Amino acid sequence: MHTHTLALYGCAAAVVVPGTRLITARPEGRPAGPGRLLAALWRRPVPRAAAVLMGVMVAMAVVQSAAPDVIPHLERAPHGPWWRAATALLVQTSGWPQLTFNLAALAVVAPAAERSLGTVQTPVVFLLSGVAAHVVSMAGWSVHGGGDSVGICGLVGALAAVYTLDGRQRPLRYLSVLVPTAGAVLCLLENNHGIGVLTGVLLGAAATLVRKGDSEGGSERTAVVRS
Repeated sequence: MHTHTLALYGCAAAVVVPGTRLITARPEGRPAGPGRLLAALWRRPVPRAAAVLMGVMVAMAVVQSAAPDVIPHLERAPHGPWWRAATALLVQTSGWPQLTFNLAALAVVAPAAERSLGTVQTPVVFLLSGVAAHVVSMAGWSVHGGGDSVGICGLVGALAAVYTLDGRQRPLRYLSVLVPTAGAVLCLLENNHGIGVLTGVLLGAAATLVRKGDSEGGSERTAVVRS
């Protein structure tokens, strides 16, 4: 096995393992089992943005399975129109293995991200991370292909940023640092998932800092009123 391949698998593990730990952690820090995890993630109130993302991707899975000819019209392509960077998120060009894995990953990551990031930020992170990754790929890294795993990686990156900036769960905070590190190495290997991860990290960090600023500002205003 080549060194490049070993590094690629190592980085994938560095994203997936900490990402899974961030998603499966309960508030008290103990991991939940698969069944309880899904029940907890999709409990009421149902995360609406996650449900919409799942609905769109399931519908597109049916479309590309029933009419495979749609894939070449939506995937990224050399010298293709700019909008292919967005439509490439809708099709899984590696067949059923990619389609199945990405749907399963989205079913777990999307609701977890929405419960941490919010209803508006979740689809924004997914879309911007995915489009950024496909833009870089169209520019030369990998001119053919498609898939939403880069958007999912963006959501994992955003979750990592949230835990990194949140000091309440130190073990998860330290573990989450591995995610952007792996994203940076993936970029050095010209793998577009690294772009997805790092874009998500930046967006997640920005959202967290804004939220903290608003919270601190609200606390200061309350203190002034009380005084």
